[in-house]
Amino acid sequence: WFKKQPHGTKIDIGSSKTEWPNSMANLKEVLNQNVREAAPELCEKLDRDRVRCFSCGHCCPIADGQAGVCKVRFNQGGTLQVPWGYVGGVQCDPIEKKPFFHAFSGALAYSFGMLGCDLHCSYCQNWVTSQALRDPHAVSAPLRMTPERLVREAVNQGARLVVSTYNEPLITAEWAVSIFKEAKAAGLATAFVSNGNATPQVLDYLRPWIDLYKVDLKSFDEQHYHQLGGRLQPILDTIRRLHAMGIWVEIVTLVIPGFNDSDDELKRLAGFLAEVSTDLPWHVTAFHGDYKMTEPEDTTVKSLMRAADIGRQAGLNYIYAGNLPGNVGEMENTRCSDCRELLIERLGYGITQYRLTSEGRCPKCGKLIPGRWDTAFRKQISSHPYVPCLRVPTDLIGIS
Repeated sequence: WFKKQPHGTKIDIGSSKTEWPNSMANLKEVLNQNVREAAPELCEKLDRDRVRCFSCGHCCPIADGQAGVCKVRFNQGGTLQVPWGYVGGVQCDPIEKKPFFHAFSGALAYSFGMLGCDLHCSYCQNWVTSQALRDPHAVSAPLRMTPERLVREAVNQGARLVVSTYNEPLITAEWAVSIFKEAKAAGLATAFVSNGNATPQVLDYLRPWIDLYKVDLKSFDEQHYHQLGGRLQPILDTIRRLHAMGIWVEIVTLVIPGFNDSDDELKRLAGFLAEVSTDLPWHVTAFHGDYKMTEPEDTTVKSLMRAADIGRQAGLNYIYAGNLPGNVGEMENTRCSDCRELLIERLGYGITQYRLTSEGRCPKCGKLIPGRWDTAFRKQISSHPYVPCLRVPTDLIGIS
């Protein structure tokens, strides 16, 4: 994540080679000291000092002294404690990287994450943070942070929105909401990049403070989800509920050869999305070997185009092919679903043409294009991710 910048001292808090903390035990001890009591909406008391957590679809009943599946929400004396006061990584991303293609095109998304996840995907690209309490090679030193400082840094960078990402944001929802409240007060939009394994309780908790939500719909097969540590139904329920709530949602499916790329599975997946709304943007993205999954070959352009054709046959209006910039033709661009006029032209994360009207309409036929648009294209601060200046080494938690 972290590249050398011309000014300031950079802190590598995303590398699996970091020497502090030197064990998962040390990291757990540090994280357990950086907590707050869970929001009352996201837990309930059970008998024998147990608590039930509602931050994700596992709905863990947690005994005193134990943690939930995520390993970062734990029961201390009958009270649910949740992560607070740090980040496991920060980065400035083009919003197209998240990816959101129907929201604030060209905007800078100040992205932050904590540590931990409720799933354990073997191909996770963010495993250094998401698997930090499961995998000894994923130990990541957290950085002390406050909501006020994070939002101030976002504003200083020229960001249009702040995004909770890199780990599973549902399991750190209280921290995200504290940041989102500051962000809203500063005029910024807010977003989650999530696996979608939510509950009605956590979505209601987020609803007043969140604008955009990207869901990774990883498969349409129950057994496949079991392999990843979850269930399919909560993700499908989340997508339906987000759409009904009026939160702008985009869907990503990483097309993995031999795992979720059969015609049958893709047809069922695309058919479900079309039932929710034919205007849901669907991003089919290319797999490349990562973390513990290196056996399948990388996804080909031909395979992505096949998935996109299946989406079109299902009736989806906005389908995008990702991770292979310059090789997928029109599949990076946004066109009017009625007259096929080119509206937004992209190359990778870069915007090369922007032709929507100030009302978010097609300039040729006047159709209102679904999404969350600015009244004008604000140019692009950066078409590539970069790391903001983190100047104070002593911000590493536990170092004095």
